[in-house]
Amino acid sequence: MELGLAGKTVLITGASGGIGQALALAFGAEGARLVLTAHRQRAALEQCCAGQPWRDRALILTCDVTRPEQLRGAFDQARDRFGRIDICVANSGIWPEPEQRLDQMEERRIRETLEINLHGSLWTAREFMRALAQSGPDPAGHGASLILIGSTAGRFGERGHSEYSISKAGLYGLLRTLKNEIVAIDPYARVNLVEPGWTVTPMSQAALDQPGAIQRSLQTMPLRQLARPEDIAGAVLFFASPLAARHISGERLTVAGGMEGRLLWERSAIDPNAVKRRLSQD
Repeated sequence: MELGLAGKTVLITGASGGIGQALALAFGAEGARLVLTAHRQRAALEQCCAGQPWRDRALILTCDVTRPEQLRGAFDQARDRFGRIDICVANSGIWPEPEQRLDQMEERRIRETLEINLHGSLWTAREFMRALAQSGPDPAGHGASLILIGSTAGRFGERGHSEYSISKAGLYGLLRTLKNEIVAIDPYARVNLVEPGWTVTPMSQAALDQPGAIQRSLQTMPLRQLARPEDIAGAVLFFASPLAARHISGERLTVAGGMEGRLLWERSAIDPNAVKRRLSQD
């Protein structure tokens, strides 16, 4: 299916992580021009991009999303290089370990998670809207697209990670507000939210390696498998497409195997080895 992403400029924050790299590869394969930001793991992002056929149309920048002035600089550099930014994916995020009740959690952990996950997405959205106001709508009539990366923790909660849960839940309020604001800049611009569930990335790997973790994760999912970063990237590409999703705004798409807030399987019905084999086959 033609997605209409070739030649579009997409800015992705947190592009050095598992989902971020999958996003870069997916948009690059579609012919998009890429602005990829990283904070502490720029070397990993450079390695991911090295040798890719689209490397010459990718701009890699160091940016801390908790610093609005750095985000402004990144968007300005993107416009200087490519003229405009058509798509923005607010992907930067952290998931601190270990599990802790709220009353046991340090203030520093709470503040850092909210600063990166919630405030970082807010600053990213603000700079995207500012850049869009400066460049104006796409002359072809393809509306701009902002995609927020949330989490099932924002919908169902997550014991031991209250700060992460609220940081992702807040994105829904941002989504429902910005869909009404962005059209004042671009009448066809859209804002949507992708909610990944358990996804096999470097950030989640240690938690999934704990005994019983895979079974617990899958007990609320009819599809007894874990997501890959490519699964999340596919959902983002759909929302970003001015053809496939041209009339979809203010919506959230959960990529979590049908996860519900109730148990669907007994733990004995889930074979973690089979899940790992499935991942390797994919």
